Amino acid sequence: RMNAADAHSTAHSATASSPGRSCPLHYRYAPETLDRAPAIHTDTLYVIGGLYGNLAALSAVQALARCESTPPQFVFNGDFNWFNVDPGAFRRINESVLEHVAMRGNVETEIAGSDTGAGCGCAYPEHIGAAEVEFSNRIIERLRGTAQDFPDITQRLLRLPMHMTAQVGGIRIGIVHGDAESLAGWGFAHDALADARNQSKFGDWFERANVRVFACSHTCLPALREFDLPGGMAAVINNGAAGMPNFSGAQFGVITRIGVTPAPAGRSLYGSRIAGVFVDALRIDYDHVAWLKTFLADWPEGSPAHSSYFRRIVSGPAYTIDQALGNTQRRTYGD
Repeated sequence: RMNAADAHSTAHSATASSPGRSCPLHYRYAPETLDRAPAIHTDTLYVIGGLYGNLAALSAVQALARCESTPPQFVFNGDFNWFNVDPGAFRRINESVLEHVAMRGNVETEIAGSDTGAGCGCAYPEHIGAAEVEFSNRIIERLRGTAQDFPDITQRLLRLPMHMTAQVGGIRIGIVHGDAESLAGWGFAHDALADARNQSKFGDWFERANVRVFACSHTCLPALREFDLPGGMAAVINNGAAGMPNFSGAQFGVITRIGVTPAPAGRSLYGSRIAGVFVDALRIDYDHVAWLKTFLADWPEGSPAHSSYFRRIVSGPAYTIDQALGNTQRRTYGD
């Protein structure tokens, strides 16, 4: 029986599959590419994945950073664009993010590139419904239409890296958008992380990348897993989405914080300690009313983003913190 990691590799080799499910070959890389000198040395790192064009969430991240005893290093690890089809919002999001360290996700790659064959570039696995894939492809088409009027920005997006290595305290962190092998990989999705058949592959990824923590996003649902490896404890932390609700009945985003000191009081949802370094998921309490108003102005009822995401934005996905920490009931993306 093919395990999740093998299925991931097989799916991604099939580049001729339909837009939204395929993964271009230029998305691929080897874990060894992360075994290099860290680009960042800091005592506190914020990894901000999946902002999705939410300016209110960006303001909330900036406000949270001011609660830290020392300024954290921001890394936006992709998909900071998505719902921001308004030209003014598109420019504000990108100019603000690009003042910091940033990486491109599949969204930035696809809106800045000329090849539209990958659709949204999400490389959705088979359990994601066809309707969701089609909605995402239509969203990216509209966002690409906005982006083409900003060639200065799209050229900067194309130059962003797909992955990065950081040093916090005594540990190395591999920062990716998808997983250890692909910009749009689903190997760090919550269900793949909990599948016992994948554990040897994760150990191999940690060893080849020479990191103790992988920080990622892409799959849009957060997760944290610890691994007891020969070299010591290691962890994968997926922040889900900074710019959308991540849990049932909730209306806050999530980012990853990795630091030599504890997180600000009351902001950690859950966490781990790896070689004395704190690894936490932080809640981002953005202005929900303001964000919902902005979303509806750009994506009214009947639009692809409304059909796919409105319910999640209002009341969160059918997903819990318990699942993020290991309960692997599969939920439909966007629920």
